[in-house]
Amino acid sequence: MAADEESPEGEVSGEQVSASDPFPERLLGVSESLIRYVEVVAALVLVALFAIGVFDLGLQILQSAIRGDITDPLVVVSFIDTALLLFIIVEVYQTVVAYTQESETRRIVRLVIYTGVIAMVRKAIIFRTGEYGSERAALLASAAYTLIIVGLAVLLLVERRSGEEIL
Repeated sequence: MAADEESPEGEVSGEQVSASDPFPERLLGVSESLIRYVEVVAALVLVALFAIGVFDLGLQILQSAIRGDITDPLVVVSFIDTALLLFIIVEVYQTVVAYTQESETRRIVRLVIYTGVIAMVRKAIIFRTGEYGSERAALLASAAYTLIIVGLAVLLLVERRSGEEIL
């Protein structure tokens, strides 16, 4: 059958042909293009945020060195907090790029898991019991963080093992 001939099922070249106006298909095409442009803009915003964050981290370190409190553990923890936040921005950027490039779902899921792991490690590092109204609230928050970290670790392990089985 020729490529432009219509089959009895209403298909041309393996694609379903609508008997109605192709307007919805054109509209979907426009919306897909719009989504791609928005994804690219989101990626550029993340690049700008990362650059600003790196500059800000450099300023924080310089100011701490000038003040002489660069060896204060709380100041060092704030540097680590900022650096981990920057890593989260990078992971979110990579996720947006993976969506834009229509990468395989496994890669996108892996990036999301990595982002979650970094975010939760950041939360664990900056965790301070004094920021909570009671010991019970602090214990509940720490238990929730632990549960999320364990869950993400299990997801990461399962994803890696299933990836090895595919290869």
